[in-house]
Parts: sequence; structure tokens; C-alpha cells
Amino acid sequence: MQVEATRTTPIDHRGSTMRRLDKGAPLRAAMKAAGLDIPSLAAKTREIDLDGRGISRSLIGFIVGGGATAREECSDRAARLISTALDREVIDLFRPAVPLPSKSTSTQEKWISRSRKPLPAHLMDQRELASFLRKSMSWIDAQITEAKQQGKVWPGLIYVGSSRRFDPHAVLEALQEQRQPAA
Repeated sequence: MQVEATRTTPIDHRGSTMRRLDKGAPLRAAMKAAGLDIPSLAAKTREIDLDGRGISRSLIGFIVGGGATAREECSDRAARLISTALDREVIDLFRPAVPLPSKSTSTQEKWISRSRKPLPAHLMDQRELASFLRKSMSWIDAQITEAKQQGKVWPGLIYVGSSRRFDPHAVLEALQEQRQPAA
């Protein structure tokens, strides 16, 4: 079986994370419809990957599995290769692990992907933000300290009396800008 090694969407190798939909049920249905099992899907990802690496059988098993060892998240690269191998759109099988705002808070117009859950409209305390970003509270403290040492205020940080509050829109926008490669 020969598969043409072309793709319409470039694969992002920067390590962003995707979450499978509905505990992997759409993935398993797409595999069944394509007549592929885990080893043949792994082989097909190697065929279409321009690097020739593809996705291993074990990782595909974790991603499409439904048991206790199944993984809810995978890399953007893995999601794109699996979706391409199954001839489906990524959005039909996966969604971004960190939901993006539905409306930009920036004055510049930017592309924002569709998300299932909109960002909260309220300010968050540090514990809520840590849970939302899937980071530790000490990571947030380190980011605030680093910004302070550079003479800056960490984006989204607002002092209300003596307590900290965070604007999740501003925090996510700043984190996304940090991930963008310098031009």
C-alpha cells in the first residue's frame, strides 16, 4: 500500500498538547471505518510522516485505548499524524488541551481556534489559575518573580488589596506569544 507523503497542514513540532475527544471513541470509530488496527495505523503514520518516524504502536495504543492506561493527551504532532492517517480533520478527533478564548482581548486581530469551553469571565485566584493552566502554584510564583526581576509585571496579574488575582485572557495571550518563535 503506497501513501503519498503530502499534507495540507504543516505538522507543528513545538510540543503543544491536544486532548482526544470523548475518551477516544471517535478515534476508535475512525480506525474501524478505515479498517485499521493499531499496528497498521502505526505503519501508516510512518508512511505519511516526512521524517519517516511516525507514531509507535505503543503510543497509538495509549491514545486510542479505553482502559486505565489510556492517555487523554498527546502531542500536536501525534494528533495530526493520526488524523491524516485516518483521513480525518484533527478537530474531529482532538481538541487543544488548553482551551483558547473565543474572542481576542487584543487590539490586533489574531486567529483563535474553536474551543469547547470558553474562558472564565471572572478573575481567578492563584489556585484556580494553576489548575486551569495545569501548572503548579510555585511555577506561577517563579514566573511572577522572573518578570519582577526584569522590571515587568507578569501579564494578567492584578493585586486586589493584598491578594493576587489573574485575568486568564491576558495570561493565555502572553503564554501564546512566548511560544511563538521570534521573527
